[in-house]
Amino acid sequence: MKISKDEVLKVAALARLDIDDAAIEPFAEQISTILDYVDTLNNVDTEGVPGTSHAISLTNAFREDELREHLERERALENAPEKEEGAFTVPKVI
Repeated sequence: MKISKDEVLKVAALARLDIDDAAIEPFAEQISTILDYVDTLNNVDTEGVPGTSHAISLTNAFREDELREHLERERALENAPEKEEGAFTVPKVI
């Protein structure tokens, strides 16, 4: 499959990339090579292979909710760069 210079420029425009004129031809050749390789995947026998959304199985990584004692205010503020009257001091944002 051969990709034209115009197609490279169109994709570059869609991706908002500036491409040097000297780089257009090498990009066209590289993209053509990649698409030729991907096209070989059409020859792979996938009969009976179930579709998947992930290459590996995923499990829920969340922990169960448990009641615990809260962190004491002094302990929470120990490493705060700035604190005042028992609270974190942060820059004003407006």
